[in-house]
Amino acid sequence: MKILLVEDDPELLGQLQNLLSEQRYLVDTAATGNAALDKLFAEIYDLILLDIMLPEVDGLTILQEIREARIITPVLLLTAKSSVSDRVKGLDCGADDYLAKPFSIAELLARIRALLRRPGRECDTILTVGPIALNTVSRRVSRAGEILELTPKEFSLLEFLLYNKNQPVSRITLAEHVWGDDFDPFTMSNTIDVHIKNLRRKIDPEPTEKSLLKTVRGVGFMLEE
Repeated sequence: MKILLVEDDPELLGQLQNLLSEQRYLVDTAATGNAALDKLFAEIYDLILLDIMLPEVDGLTILQEIREARIITPVLLLTAKSSVSDRVKGLDCGADDYLAKPFSIAELLARIRALLRRPGRECDTILTVGPIALNTVSRRVSRAGEILELTPKEFSLLEFLLYNKNQPVSRITLAEHVWGDDFDPFTMSNTIDVHIKNLRRKIDPEPTEKSLLKTVRGVGFMLEE
């Protein structure tokens, strides 16, 4: 699952980004309203965490613009404004939920899980290939019913490959979706290969010609039934 986190407080932005990454979500960030709009009109997200008080363009204006553009991605507003009128205004602009600062981490994660499993998303909840099943809400992965312990990056790689099952995915595409702006092709050239090797060891403990995770020469990788 890919989340856009829009927050202008650099300390809170970093804390939330680390928290969500530890929960195995793919996280893009934006610290200004214009940066958020650029990403929202260029990428597809499963959830938007949106602060209201932002420089350049405020959160409610962002919300109105994406709804007018028929972007129906769920939006959870994060803001210090907590009056009833503020909540009503945010919901009227198209928000799906509202969380006032300061908030507990447990409640934030619960709200995120609730939005991601709303009606219309059930078909995306469980992704499978062979004996592998990945639950995008509980963030659990199993092989033939046995839970697998994956790192956040391994989980993100597997999730993205599952969304593109039976289609080759290039190394650079994987890097962009899992590491985002943190990926440097000049200093991290072997990073993808190392993580893929570790992931393959966990989902294909006894590799054969029928291994699920295949290397596509000259392209990248593919999960194949």
